[in-house]
Amino acid sequence: MTLRPALLLLAASLLAGCVTTGNVDPMKTDKGRDEARDAYIQLGIGYLQQGDTERAKVPLKQALDLDSSNPDVHAILGVVFQAEMEPELADMHYRKALSLRKGDARLLNNYGGFLFEQKRYSEALEFYQQASQDTLYQERSRVFENLGLTSLQLKQREQAKVYFERSLRLNSRQPRALMEMAQLSYEDKQYVPARSYYESYIALANHDARSLLLGVRLAKIFEERDNAASLGLQLKRLYPGTPEYQQYLSEQ
Repeated sequence: MTLRPALLLLAASLLAGCVTTGNVDPMKTDKGRDEARDAYIQLGIGYLQQGDTERAKVPLKQALDLDSSNPDVHAILGVVFQAEMEPELADMHYRKALSLRKGDARLLNNYGGFLFEQKRYSEALEFYQQASQDTLYQERSRVFENLGLTSLQLKQREQAKVYFERSLRLNSRQPRALMEMAQLSYEDKQYVPARSYYESYIALANHDARSLLLGVRLAKIFEERDNAASLGLQLKRLYPGTPEYQQYLSEQ
């Protein structure tokens, strides 16, 4: 794979800034090192976006050699090693990034995501909670959504609902939070809000087996037989081998 043209231009512009006249070596100046480091970081991000983690590590190592105390390099290496299923290395780099940029909501949220993936749910909750304290973080709604998902894993159902509601107050177009609230409301026999959450969800996201099954159930509650039949056929056609389809069959 090759880097996208726009990313190549960006990296080239960063590198161009390192050029000086005369006999001065730009790598011996702080500005020159910073610009080279940033160029390597951009190249690493480009390879990472293409899914090429092996090539991404080459410029990222060069960036690290230039500035081992740069939190962005460590944060990106955390993502790289997470993708390569090297959890110990990922954990090390995420923690290093956080030690260098304490309280950064983006880093806290990303590290929480890594911990969630590792099924370290109590730890993930702690870091998501720290990230949620930054009231100016532009992805705060997603942090609360993550808090809700983590709370579900910890069997803290009512607390999960509180977090999902907070997420939707900040951004009413969060598909995962909408789907979870639709499911939780249905389980609580709160069918009107369940349908409202569900309709908002399907306006934003494509169906999967879980949403189709919930759609069938809600359609039956509201006696929408044609809709229930249509959603059931989609479930059969698209997801015949899933637990959701087996559940659907058992309810007929």
